[in-house]
Amino acid sequence: MGVAARGALSADAAPNPWFSWDYVQANWGDITEALGQHVGLTLQAILVATAIALPLALLAHARPRLVGPVLGLSGVLYTIPSLALFALLNPILRDRRESVLIGLVMYALLVLVRNILVGLQGVDPAVVDAARGLGFGRLRLLFTVQLPGALPAIVTGLRLATVTTIALVTIGVVIGYGGLGQLMYRGFNSQYRAEVVTATVLTLALALLADVVLWLAGRLAAPWARAGGGR
Repeated sequence: MGVAARGALSADAAPNPWFSWDYVQANWGDITEALGQHVGLTLQAILVATAIALPLALLAHARPRLVGPVLGLSGVLYTIPSLALFALLNPILRDRRESVLIGLVMYALLVLVRNILVGLQGVDPAVVDAARGLGFGRLRLLFTVQLPGALPAIVTGLRLATVTTIALVTIGVVIGYGGLGQLMYRGFNSQYRAEVVTATVLTLALALLADVVLWLAGRLAAPWARAGGGR
């Protein structure tokens, strides 16, 4: 195609900006619905994954011979390609939301279990022995010494799992339930840049906001870790 022909096509084509406030205003309902779906899936997946990962990590810490099998199983689940996993779960469960949710929980488990274990193993043995010497029982030792000492590592795991989950939610578009990924997919199909960019920016902003909130919560919950410096 010649230069003149390309110029004519470009002149006749509709505007296709990278960002359009008109698009945001005209599609506010779709955007908020997709964002709400994205946030809801992320929160539920992290809560469920934490509820599973915490007792698994505590069991493995109490019985060291289980560390290998627990990390190995969660590692195998993490290696399954997300597109294949969501596509496989949907025909079995026949529910798009549950299919995506279960997949997200499976991917979050390895990060959470590993960081909880690292945190528990990093608690100073001298402190644990001193607490036992003072007559602390197993539960009191766990809740007043071990878990507080492991908190910085646990928060780091939560941050990593949450940011990863926010990114993975978009892959749910393969079965029609991908939060902001739905807008990205629709924008790619129509080659409408503003839709793709809006959904991408919102996904990044959501991940950044969640990471900052968890980081601040971790600093407030574990003030003694601030002296160690940083993130």
